[in-house]
Amino acid sequence: MVTDQGGGIPEAEGGPVRHIPVLLPEVLAALEPAPGKVILDGTFGAGGYSSAILSAGADVIGLDRDPTAIAAGQSLVTEWGGRLKLIQSQFSELAAHAPEGGLDGVVLDIGVSSMQIDEAERGFSFQKKGPLDMRMSSSGVSAADVVNRAKVSDLIRIFGFLGEEKQAGRIARAIEKRRAEQPFETTRDLAGLIEVVTPRKAKDKIHPATRVFQALRIFVNDELGELAQALFAAEKALKPGGRLVVVTFHSLEDRIVKAFFQDRSGKASGSRHLPMVSARAATFTPVGKPMVAASEEEASLNPRARSAKLRAGIRTQAASPGNDLSIFNLPELASLARLGG
Repeated sequence: MVTDQGGGIPEAEGGPVRHIPVLLPEVLAALEPAPGKVILDGTFGAGGYSSAILSAGADVIGLDRDPTAIAAGQSLVTEWGGRLKLIQSQFSELAAHAPEGGLDGVVLDIGVSSMQIDEAERGFSFQKKGPLDMRMSSSGVSAADVVNRAKVSDLIRIFGFLGEEKQAGRIARAIEKRRAEQPFETTRDLAGLIEVVTPRKAKDKIHPATRVFQALRIFVNDELGELAQALFAAEKALKPGGRLVVVTFHSLEDRIVKAFFQDRSGKASGSRHLPMVSARAATFTPVGKPMVAASEEEASLNPRARSAKLRAGIRTQAASPGNDLSIFNLPELASLARLGG
């Protein structure tokens, strides 16, 4: 998992990091894995959480949209003698892979993995020359498709909303001018242009291309929409008493998870300007603190953990109220399908 520096920007967006499961003791405490339980790891990656859950005695269903992660995990499937089942799937579809009796737990570790960052051919890192790709599933619309085909107004919204880039307009217009002469093909093509348009200042802590690359990665993989749908899917797939544990690394993701648990708390909502919304039965009750962050010790040992936030809930017997995406206030952006080749 790649993490952020405070303001929601992954500090390792441009370079390799060693895979270390973040907040692992806290994740296990919230999940409570034990023999006889079935827990779904919706973001298998390098198998850090799954291995720890298996060691605690629970069986694991591991999902990953990246075929290379599934292939690399086959040795763990053999090692654990069938207690680990790996499936290539987006975690928004996790309910389809749950056993008939429901799941005892779901854990989600949101974002791009260090393995993907390390592979130049995947196009996630601007410090390594590779194709401008960024697709976690290795299929569908690529970052190059977006940069070369999206309207300037759409690029501005993507960079502004998903990357929180203050120079979104300037960068988008420079992209339009450059692609009319020569299309973008590599990570260095795009990063080089951004370096010229918005030069790095002495006080800047991150590379000028960081926010644009983050925005493109989130957009290409529909990461916010996937997360929202995964939360709804987990609600349906968990049995009463089952636990949902989510670790996020930047503010866009954390706001979605926070909004979900608040909406599912069963508390009435409203404001002095709006009428009170009637309370409904809670579908989740909180596990411990509303939010858990990494300790100073972990953050010092693993810089990737600095911005990590864990939120968790226990599934009640109440019926799901349905999938209402309006609770997340997601931005309206260009259609991915329209940008395809």
